[in-house]
Amino acid sequence: MKKHLKTFDDYFINLINSRIKNKYLDVFMYRVTDLGGAIFITMFTLSLVIFGSDENKLIGIEALLSLTLSQIIVHSLKKIMSRERPYKIIEHLNTFGIDLSDYSFPSGHTAASFSLATTLALNLPRFTLIVYILALLIAISRIYLGVHYPTDVAAGLILGIGFPIVVHFWLTNLVEKIGVFIGIN
Repeated sequence: MKKHLKTFDDYFINLINSRIKNKYLDVFMYRVTDLGGAIFITMFTLSLVIFGSDENKLIGIEALLSLTLSQIIVHSLKKIMSRERPYKIIEHLNTFGIDLSDYSFPSGHTAASFSLATTLALNLPRFTLIVYILALLIAISRIYLGVHYPTDVAAGLILGIGFPIVVHFWLTNLVEKIGVFIGIN
């Protein structure tokens, strides 16, 4: 199994980081990756809670709960697995000057972007295609920039989809109680 995962990682990191590399994607991927970062995801979600209608506030609470749970697991797995980032291991990888101090597995940006996308898709289905395309671009950007292996991104995607499903279908009462606590009718 480990050999198959390494083959998968080697093939797709070469394809995404090296073979499709060009000056336009260099700029695009460097910018789009920030949309999956803590600052943008947190600000977007908090803006739903603070400025949204009551319905959007509940969606924001659901997203915050999903993000919190998924990121606890992401950061726990990073410490447990201690997988070095690909740019620290693979020679001749396009790195774009990024130097991160934490570990690679799983991808936090991917988990966060898919967590938000899934929450939005479950509550606002008309936006499903656009939010998932954006989350997928963020995920691919992590490989393109050489900061994650494809299996890191796959794990982030699974966590990012899984936690919102759990929150949406099994923790609705908790979301509603939080909503009542902050003054949503």
